[in-house]
Amino acid sequence: MSQELTRPPDVDRAASLPRAGSFRVRLSRAVDGVLDRSVPLLRIALGVVFVWFGVLKVAGTSPVRELVADTVPFLPASWFVPVIGVFEVLAGMALIVAIRVRLVAAVTVAHLLGTFLVLVVQPGVAFQDGNPLLLSVTGEFVLKNLVLVAAALVVARHHPRRR
Repeated sequence: MSQELTRPPDVDRAASLPRAGSFRVRLSRAVDGVLDRSVPLLRIALGVVFVWFGVLKVAGTSPVRELVADTVPFLPASWFVPVIGVFEVLAGMALIVAIRVRLVAAVTVAHLLGTFLVLVVQPGVAFQDGNPLLLSVTGEFVLKNLVLVAAALVVARHHPRRR
């Protein structure tokens, strides 16, 4: 038998592992520390976005005011857009301070799914030349909400349940 066959298999592997104090180990632990905080950071970032967009709607300065109003023309924009803004501010604040996170995340997902009505109700605004593969700036703005939906689902999944 050769010497390689008689050597314990862990000897080679142990020699290739980084030492506990090595730069790679310290860097890996630092990265893990940031990643461990990523879901709370995602929750707070989602909350900030909701507060910011909501404040703009309440203040009457939102660039999507007309888009929202034209998507639901049967509701008066004079009160509907600010009400949406108040909801967004409250939801965002709840996410930031971690109040009823799972419930708030679920409601924000429902709200965000509602934004996709633009693609159905106003295709001329959402797509270029009526082609659903060619998004307009408005279409891109709406489609990015898929990322916010996914973020809200991740936040809801990883927030501890109340017992």
